[in-house]
Amino acid sequence: MLKTRFLNNALNLYKKKLFFSLLFLITISPISFGDTKLIILGSGTPNPDPERYGSGYAIIVNESAYIVDFGPGIVRRISAMSPSWGGEFPSMELQKINIAFLTHIHSDHSGALADLILTPWIMGRDEPLKLYGPPGLNAMSKNITEAYIHDINYRLYGSQPANKLGYTTQVSEISSDGVIFKDENVEVTAFKNAHGDFENSFGFLFTTKDKKILLSGDTAVSENLKKYGKDLDILVHEVFSSETFVNKTKDWQIYHQAHHTSSIDLGIIANELKPKKLVLSHILFWGASEESLINDVKKNFNGETIIANDLMVIE
Repeated sequence: MLKTRFLNNALNLYKKKLFFSLLFLITISPISFGDTKLIILGSGTPNPDPERYGSGYAIIVNESAYIVDFGPGIVRRISAMSPSWGGEFPSMELQKINIAFLTHIHSDHSGALADLILTPWIMGRDEPLKLYGPPGLNAMSKNITEAYIHDINYRLYGSQPANKLGYTTQVSEISSDGVIFKDENVEVTAFKNAHGDFENSFGFLFTTKDKKILLSGDTAVSENLKKYGKDLDILVHEVFSSETFVNKTKDWQIYHQAHHTSSIDLGIIANELKPKKLVLSHILFWGASEESLINDVKKNFNGETIIANDLMVIE
């Protein structure tokens, strides 16, 4: 009798624990999974800093990944965030990477396109890679496929298992401001920035159910960026050091002033837009410290300011 009562009590306790565990999963997990996250894949510039790969970011929404820019090394950074290689994001498994956006065709932003086309296919992607970016992206994609046609054919018609879609691309070229992509997770708006005389250079605004994230692309101070940069949760903006800018030769000073944004000017921009988080990326230090950049920004902006580092996750 005592044994039966003990077993009944234990069973009731187990049922209660199971109930509350299920209740926790129902009420908490969807919120957790639904939260939009930004992953810094590459925070570097054309300068080959081994600690900062070429420009690249991932927006994670509801277990889907959206890649922005694919500078040198980015595919390996994506893989580093996947469970197969010790990461925490199933959406970053390479075979699931099927959509990417390009701000402009400079090589530090596009140099990993061949890797992005071919490696996820080799790892099992069985649908075309959808690409959105400026004029020239379609030709770049086609030329890469042609350059690797012998490799592709060997994988297709040799003994290696391979599908016939994963190496292909579907390119949508953009040349003006507006919404360029929308699905159940995100709406993506492209806008022209101010990258010198580079006409087709864009920033992107990602709007999800819980966040607005703007990625500046490469740009000097841009009035058009400010137009799209209202009520942001995260502003990711390129920057160069005002402190060490004075050490550059005159010709480089002229170039950088026309194509990029100083740390002082970025503080002024942030003070006007007042994002909840300001992320400094694509950083031209030229010997300056992180503290120097932060101090420059803080002369005009007192909000949360983050120095991007590769593989950083920002929520």
